[in-house]
Amino acid sequence: MDLNWWVVAIAGCVALAAVIAAAALWPTAAGRSRLRPLANTARLTRLPEYRRAVRLRTLWLAVTALLLVTGFAAATLAAARPSGLPSAANGHLAQPAEDIMVCAGAPASEPAVAAVLQYFAQSTPGFGAERIGLTSANRRVIPLTRDYQYAAAQFATAARPGAGLIANVSYTDYAGDVDDVLAMCLTGFPDFGEPAGNPRSLIYVGPAALRQSGDPRAQLFTADRLRELAETAAVQVNAVVVGSDNGTLDGLVRATGGLALPADGNTAARVAEIRAHPPAVSAVAEDVTTRTVESPDIPLVLALLAVTGLLVWPRLVRR
Repeated sequence: MDLNWWVVAIAGCVALAAVIAAAALWPTAAGRSRLRPLANTARLTRLPEYRRAVRLRTLWLAVTALLLVTGFAAATLAAARPSGLPSAANGHLAQPAEDIMVCAGAPASEPAVAAVLQYFAQSTPGFGAERIGLTSANRRVIPLTRDYQYAAAQFATAARPGAGLIANVSYTDYAGDVDDVLAMCLTGFPDFGEPAGNPRSLIYVGPAALRQSGDPRAQLFTADRLRELAETAAVQVNAVVVGSDNGTLDGLVRATGGLALPADGNTAARVAEIRAHPPAVSAVAEDVTTRTVESPDIPLVLALLAVTGLLVWPRLVRR
């Protein structure tokens, strides 16, 4: 089990501990001073009726405290947005959940890049169990996540010109090209050195070449090394190409079973076409059980049962 909002769980634990400490340390001397002295208390406390009343009161207090703590803990756990617990929505899906890495090869001032980021800012909240991430030429903007609210907000922020999608860094002995950008995006998949249980797809948006022609500075990856990396990680590479393609992107896309489409006035439609062409499910992924982003069923049921018990228990005691 994992929690999307750990701060809620921490705040709940601190609040519960504070309430218990306050109840235990609350001064009772003033209340005892107002009690009236009674005679023959030893004989009274030996009466069966008195002992029965004490047992009933102790049981009532214990059950009430248990229901209060259970209800509070379950409500706090549900508010922290747990994932990984059994849920009615979990189980074997028709398709294992896809891991999607959006790869930006140009800043958001490029209209095609901004359009792709806006597309995912709008569509990510509707995902069911996919993981989504965003990588630029030199930044891991969004690590793969199922926190769709966070991812959508980050996509919307990155789509604004001047948001710093790509850091303005230059080197004297290095000039990266598309191969280096794609390699960085590929390394954003966990355990990218081997195939995963979930299908993986990479959606690149940007120009087919980033280096100036004749630039003598070195780059890190060649086209052959990049293709080997993509095939080893079993990643379907797709591309929305700004400008003309020199053949490097098209060759990699074809080798991995993806689509290479030109960026035009309707870039969102191009991305939708790519999303309608998901990667094939590998043999490793066929038996994978994918859990939904949130699974609050058990905590919510416990909280409801505890509240119901608090309402019913006093009536049972009176009877």
